[in-house]
Amino acid sequence: MKQNWFNTWQKFQGDLEETPVGMNEYLPLGQSLFLGAQHAFAMFGATILAPLLMGFDPSLTMLITGIGTILFFLITGGHVPSYLGSSFAFIGAVVAVTGYSGVGANQHIGLALGGIVVCGLLYSLVGFIVTRVGTRWIENLLPPIVTGTIVMIIGLNLAPVTIKSVASSTFDTWMALITVICISSLAVFTKGMLKRLLLLVGLIVSYGIYFVLTNVLHLGKAIDFSSVEQASWFGFPTLHAPIFTMHATLLIAPVVIILIAENLGHFKAVSAMTNQDISPYMGRAFLADGLCTTLSGCVGGTGMTTYAENIGVMAATKIYSTIVFVIAGVFAIALGLSPKFGALISTIPIAILGGTSIVVFGLITISGIRIWLNHKIDFSQNHNLFIAAIPIIMGTGNYSIHLGSFDLGGIGTATFITIFLNVLLNKTINHSKVTI
Repeated sequence: MKQNWFNTWQKFQGDLEETPVGMNEYLPLGQSLFLGAQHAFAMFGATILAPLLMGFDPSLTMLITGIGTILFFLITGGHVPSYLGSSFAFIGAVVAVTGYSGVGANQHIGLALGGIVVCGLLYSLVGFIVTRVGTRWIENLLPPIVTGTIVMIIGLNLAPVTIKSVASSTFDTWMALITVICISSLAVFTKGMLKRLLLLVGLIVSYGIYFVLTNVLHLGKAIDFSSVEQASWFGFPTLHAPIFTMHATLLIAPVVIILIAENLGHFKAVSAMTNQDISPYMGRAFLADGLCTTLSGCVGGTGMTTYAENIGVMAATKIYSTIVFVIAGVFAIALGLSPKFGALISTIPIAILGGTSIVVFGLITISGIRIWLNHKIDFSQNHNLFIAAIPIIMGTGNYSIHLGSFDLGGIGTATFITIFLNVLLNKTINHSKVTI
């Protein structure tokens, strides 16, 4: 029987306190709006940081991530809960191509955009192939021992950057800890919808505490609202056109390999959390991600990827409704089109965002362990020990392999080492079994 392209949604009928909300379920509009806002806040910090590190326009990137997330929903038929945000995998290659110094706008952004467009087209091609031939070859290449390790690496690799961001002052360190305590307390001691909105409410409460301590009691750096007052309510970001060169293409296009590995890890994490096999939609997800990356590069935005931060939100809330991500996309579009709203969000102190990231990245890491537990990975077997142990240390330490001017990055390097060790050690084991 032929499947419908779109999911069939139904109203959530369970106990919100005890029952997870399925991907094909929806909540009342008021609750969905708050949940969508929570996902928008979860992705905000990283989605803004990536374009800043490459000299791209954060407002334009925010606008495109919102559009891209909605397109992802449409292409996957609402079967895969995911937010598309700006990818950090492109940073090294973009800087190498453009020579960006880290100050102001990137004067050679067009060169980078050309490479991003080609990368997106290659990614789309992989997605198309997967939709035609299936996912078995990917499943064989990336069994649970590998995917669990990759998911853990994604969470652990981000930890040092997060901790460093809140270590600039003693006050920031304490505020990050207060944020962690606020969110954790909401997770443990509250019920119902408040518990499901733990990240958003925790962030707001922490922001309020920060405001009182700094702007009222003058115990730290006060929040500056001058940018909010000066910003206009509505404004469209400036677009940029791609420039295609072989040099830029050869440096940036290989990032597609990292995106596939990263997306697979996210895919497995969602499957583990929801206890549902969404592998039949993997090709669509790759195709959607690739097309959105191409679209982004055509107008001046960064490359796109499914976001680990939002997977962490789902892990915390147990709400997997794909409709919530459409609302998050609308919020992101509003952020991109409203300089004043964007300026207000940008007043969130780095200590608060850092504290929230500690929680989110920690939950991502635990999701990797959950994949191992769900598939009963036997760590009394040495090959499983080495497949997991070596890449985790490499990923956490941000061990990176450089191929000329192309930097795989810590996550990319550890991902490839995980896959390589799995192929090498399992092949050796199978060969030994045959020859004995």
